[in-house]
Amino acid sequence: MSPARLAADTVAPPAPHTLLVFLLQIGVLLGLALVLSRLARKLGLPAVAGELAAGVLLGPSVLAPALPALSAWLFPRDTAQMHLLDAVGQLGVLLLVGFTGMHLDMALARRRGRAAAGISAAGLLLPLAMGLWLGHALPAQLRPADADPVVFALFIGVAMCVSSIPVIARTLVDMRLLHRNVGQMIMVVAAIDDIVGWLLLSVVTALATTGVGAGEIATPLIHMALVILAFLTLGRQLVRRVLSAVGSSDSPGASTAVTVVLLVLAAAGAQALGFEAVLGAFLCGILIGTHGPKELTQRLEPLRTTVLHFLSPLFFAGAGLRIDLTALAAPTTALWGLIALALAVTGKYLGAATGLFAGGLTRWEALALAAGINARGVIQVVIAVIGLRVGLLNTAMYSIIVLIAIITPLMAPPVLRLAARRIEESAEERLREHGLHAPEGQDTTRASTEDAPGAAELIHDRGSKAERAPDTS
Repeated sequence: MSPARLAADTVAPPAPHTLLVFLLQIGVLLGLALVLSRLARKLGLPAVAGELAAGVLLGPSVLAPALPALSAWLFPRDTAQMHLLDAVGQLGVLLLVGFTGMHLDMALARRRGRAAAGISAAGLLLPLAMGLWLGHALPAQLRPADADPVVFALFIGVAMCVSSIPVIARTLVDMRLLHRNVGQMIMVVAAIDDIVGWLLLSVVTALATTGVGAGEIATPLIHMALVILAFLTLGRQLVRRVLSAVGSSDSPGASTAVTVVLLVLAAAGAQALGFEAVLGAFLCGILIGTHGPKELTQRLEPLRTTVLHFLSPLFFAGAGLRIDLTALAAPTTALWGLIALALAVTGKYLGAATGLFAGGLTRWEALALAAGINARGVIQVVIAVIGLRVGLLNTAMYSIIVLIAIITPLMAPPVLRLAARRIEESAEERLREHGLHAPEGQDTTRASTEDAPGAAELIHDRGSKAERAPDTS
């Protein structure tokens, strides 16, 4: 092939104007997200609240009506332009969720797995049932004219019952609750919710597009079985061998690069099978945390800082760009939006309350769990976008679902803070906070510091270390 032909076949890089707008988008979004995340923390909210607010202010809710020319230039409705920003943000949320999976204590998950499954089932079924009722009760102006009423109601039920692993993970990290037993339980229940929610969504979208036959129902179930099988067999062996190979390297960069590769490839595998990419990153993070060397956490600290302060803020701010709150100005839409929000919150809280009876949780643990799994966030926005694409939502109903996605993460921090103060911190949790774990099978939930060698020294200096540690919000 001649050089001229090769040059003609080469994909051209982004145009200078496209690159300019992309760089300005990153600078403006990240700068405003930093300012508002600091403000959110001063108000007792997690940093993610400020990051979402940055996108809302720069999107169609505020900037577009106030300065339409500037909005159209800086955030044009151009697919190629916005996909550049989306790609950076997507990488950030995958790595964030992967880090969350690394800090999941599998020994605790196995001990409390039955309780988590029961709470998750109730937390899914109750909002699903309430969503079905809401779907039938909504006025005609809030449903597409050509949508099947039953399929529409099913879709509303699914949208009401999901949780959001990225938002929950970021909230727990911001509030320094990921090491607590209740924080671990929240992540386990959220993971179960995510798996079942995407299975249900696959079936409902098939109903709306091609109709449901045996193949449409069986395919997502077979794919989930493949994900679990790969997670328990090939994935476990691959992660153990790869991390062992780079563990002896003197360069921390090798561990960082291999970790990113594993997380991204796992996310790609989940996406290829029809599930959300964050699910694959979360499962891979669990494997890395379980089978990786003990010093891996320290080696990955620079990557963690980059994710928390650069990549994931761009994702959440970018998600806020798609939120248009002006559609909620209509009185009927606003009223039904409040009803939908009340049902969504009630369903999750009642579901978590089953932990008081079936799961052996205290009332404060159940309250904290309810606040955590009630956060919908970006996953619900994604589901709303899917509903628009397949014709199951109109603009008004889309705005209602997005309203729930915005408000429920803001409700979590005050309740989590209230409940966490009343839950005694165990020796196991103190060890987990420092990257250590009690021996598998040893229940240290009520143990004192004397039960764990070295715990007393770690805990004695814990307060001063927390004060000197850099802010991770």
